[in-house]
Amino acid sequence: MNRSFYHFIMKYREPVEKTKEGIFANTMYNDLDFPKMSEDYNEVSDYIELTEIYNDKVAVFDELWEEYRIIIKKELI
Repeated sequence: MNRSFYHFIMKYREPVEKTKEGIFANTMYNDLDFPKMSEDYNEVSDYIELTEIYNDKVAVFDELWEEYRIIIKKELI
């Protein structure tokens, strides 16, 4: 992979939160401790699962990680 999950998700950031993806992206953007450079599923997943502000966003994370994995994999081909 050549792009971190954080940078991939920032395409969903919205000035007004309207979608579950936008809410997730805005939460990540405002989280100063988020591992912004990580491309590692376990590192990001553990962080999401152990950080209270993401308690209701785990399912969204799973969906977005799968999209990230597929798109980044295509970029490497």
